[in-house]
Amino acid sequence: MNKALVLFSGGQDSTTCLMWALEKFDEVYTVGFEYGQKHSVEMECRQKILQSIESIKPNWKKKLKFDHVCNLDFLSSINVTSLTHDVDIEQTATYPNTFVPGRNLIFLNVASMIAYKYEIEHLVIGVCETDFSGYPDCRDNTIKALQVALSLGFDKKMIIHTPLMWINKCETWSLTQSIAGQQAIDFIIGETHTCYNGDRALLHPWGYGCSKCPACELRQQGFEAFCTLHTR
Repeated sequence: MNKALVLFSGGQDSTTCLMWALEKFDEVYTVGFEYGQKHSVEMECRQKILQSIESIKPNWKKKLKFDHVCNLDFLSSINVTSLTHDVDIEQTATYPNTFVPGRNLIFLNVASMIAYKYEIEHLVIGVCETDFSGYPDCRDNTIKALQVALSLGFDKKMIIHTPLMWINKCETWSLTQSIAGQQAIDFIIGETHTCYNGDRALLHPWGYGCSKCPACELRQQGFEAFCTLHTR
C-alpha cells in the first residue's frame, strides 16, 4: 500500500498537508505532539478535524487510519519560549522567541519511529521557508539532511514531503482550494487553529484567533491576498 504519516497539529498548514496527503496516498496515518504548548487548544481542534474531514470528500474516510499523540513535555523544560511559557512574543537577536529549538527535528525523529512500526516510508510535514520566522528547523536544507540521516539510521528509505516549502500563505490558501474547492477553504476557516495565544473567542473571515500574534497576522494577510487574487 502507498502509505504516509502526516505530522498533524490541527493548524492551517498541517491540515492543508493532511488534505494533500489524503489526495496522494492510499493510507494516511497521523501523529500529534503534546510539548507543553500554551496554545494546546489546537490538540482539541485536531481531534474534531480528524473526525469530520471526511465531510469534504467521503472517500477520505477509508484512507484515514490510526492517529497517535506523543507526549514530549520535556521540550518546554529545556528552553523558555513564548509558545511554552507565559512570556510575551518578541524578536530576539536571532529568531522570534516563538522558536522552540529542535522541535521539528524531534518531531520527525519520533514520527519516523512510528513510520518504521507501520512500514511507512513517506512523512508529510507543513514546514516552509517563506514563513515570517525563518526557523532553521523549517528550512529545506535541514529537512533534506534529516531525510538522509533518518534513512541511514533506520536502514530504511524515509521520504519527507514538504508541500508548503516554497509557497507563501496566500498560495497555501490557493493549494487548499485546488484540493477541494470552497468547502475545503470553509473547513480551514472554521475548524483549524493557528493562533499562538490559543484564542478561539471570535471567528474572523480568515478563522479563529487573537488577530494580534504573528501567526494570526500571517494567516490574515495570506487570506486577504488570496481573496484579492480571486476577485480580480
